[in-house]
Amino acid sequence: MRAIIAKRVDDGTPDTEEIEDLARAAGYEVAGVFTQSRTEDPATQVGEGKAAEIGRAVAETGAGVVVFDNELGPYQTFNLGQQMPEDTRVIDRFRLILEIFGQRARTRKAQLQVELAELRYELPRAEAKTSLAKRDERPGFMGLGEYDESREQDIKDQISRIEEELDAIARTEADRRDRRRESGFDLVAMAGYTNAGKSTLMQSLAADLELGENEELHPDLDTTAEAQDRLFTTLGTTTRKMDVERRDVLLTDTVGFISDLPHWLVESFKSTLDAVYYADLVLLVVDVSEPIDEIREKLVTSHDTLYERNEAPIVTVLNKIDAVSERELREKTEALSALAPNPIAVSGKEQLNLAGLRARIDDELPDWEREKLVLPMTDDTMSVVSWIHDHARVDDVTYGDSEVVVDFEARPAIVEQSRAKAGELASAASA
Repeated sequence: MRAIIAKRVDDGTPDTEEIEDLARAAGYEVAGVFTQSRTEDPATQVGEGKAAEIGRAVAETGAGVVVFDNELGPYQTFNLGQQMPEDTRVIDRFRLILEIFGQRARTRKAQLQVELAELRYELPRAEAKTSLAKRDERPGFMGLGEYDESREQDIKDQISRIEEELDAIARTEADRRDRRRESGFDLVAMAGYTNAGKSTLMQSLAADLELGENEELHPDLDTTAEAQDRLFTTLGTTTRKMDVERRDVLLTDTVGFISDLPHWLVESFKSTLDAVYYADLVLLVVDVSEPIDEIREKLVTSHDTLYERNEAPIVTVLNKIDAVSERELREKTEALSALAPNPIAVSGKEQLNLAGLRARIDDELPDWEREKLVLPMTDDTMSVVSWIHDHARVDDVTYGDSEVVVDFEARPAIVEQSRAKAGELASAASA
């Protein structure tokens, strides 16, 4: 289906690159673009003259939808629709984003988040219909449609139901994260804007796309994370085991950020970001080939999102270095030093400096503890030794007649569990 793009700004030159990308991501063919620099018109956003001009373009191109890169109120949507050929849909950027999310939602969690966002989008419009229709004492005030006082409460009830189900899913995922840490895994999450190359980078870093016998431990696994030049190819989270020599690491790719999202939309998808907030390390992936001002703006917004709840260290990854010269990379790194101190530059596509990234991840993750356990020889001792081998980095095992000494390094939680297992063996041996 063809789409006409429209954008109004208060002053300056409107940039429509992102909204055009979003329209294409939703499956639309961009048939025309209209921009305007003026104060907002309360009736039509862009004024009657521009609205009529857009309507003529819709008729000429056969477009089925008009997408505004502005938030439209109920009146504006209705009034703009009156200027368009019959059956033309008029939507704003947030409704467009919801369309994309709806197309990409494959898991129950993602579907619930889309539904929640749609309801939060609809709620103020339902409230407006009810309030204005009551005031005018006629259903369908200003053509907004028949109102039903119960609709507003129905939406609120549905929001509460979905929030409860998402909370239950979040608790399940928190338990899963705890089990992974107890199993010796470090958790690394990738964050960043759409099209920064996170999915491509994940494919380059992943050691095992299926995790084999560990499958039952990771029920959120999906097929290989898509690596395509389009927005929102990753709506939910995708987790893979990462190839790091001295550690067991799980790498999670999350939904990409996008500029100018309203609070209600961010809130609807906040549980998706739990994988970032509760990681041991966050890789903030940036497309270094973009203009410096755009990178700076995205870094500021990303920091606002991440530092709100995140406590893990954040490493900025300047991705796509294959698309810039060494001089440009050096200049951008220096210009961004206040926002991205000590970044690491890579190319996921061309697999450049991935060894350096793995080494940096190893350095930034929590330090492992060294432990030497003396285990009494019992019927269960060898199973404990095997468990330590599976969950730690064992340097030496010495077998004696009555005891086994295991020298190893592991995450603090694994060391603690190992000590507990040793205590259970000692209790059994003395019983």
